[in-house]
Amino acid sequence: MAIIRELRGFTPKIGKDCFLAENAAIIGDVTIGDDCSIWYGTVLRGDVNTIKIGDRVNIQDGAVVHTLYQRSVSEIGNDVSVGHNAIIHGAKIGNNVLIGMGAIIMDNAVVPDNTIVAAGAVVLSNSVLEPGIYAGIPAKKVKDASEAIGKAAHDNAQGYLMYKEWYK
Repeated sequence: MAIIRELRGFTPKIGKDCFLAENAAIIGDVTIGDDCSIWYGTVLRGDVNTIKIGDRVNIQDGAVVHTLYQRSVSEIGNDVSVGHNAIIHGAKIGNNVLIGMGAIIMDNAVVPDNTIVAAGAVVLSNSVLEPGIYAGIPAKKVKDASEAIGKAAHDNAQGYLMYKEWYK
């Protein structure tokens, strides 16, 4: 069973049919939607502010979601994949988004629906992206929005619905 810890009067809320890896840490003011998977070594630390995660979200091995005390919250929409060792720190992530492995999304950044942030990219604080594909440090748009980008991000999240069932 994952580490699920009440803190400062907040107990994490976990939706239906979720997979939580045994060593995932879910702490404080965290709400996770339905059909999500929180993988090995992941930390969702809602100790200093709120973390809200939608439905059919997978947060992969070693990823960290955190916030700034009284200054930012982390919100993740539906059908989102957060890649291995990625960091989301007080940012808003839309629906049908893929955050690549090792990417960093900083405080008060906004990643809109149907967007891919490439592996290793860094989205700086207060950045408001447009739909498309972003890469680099700092992250720059490398491809304009298309239906195919949103579908690719959505399909990635759908694959994790199958993977989580193997572990339950």
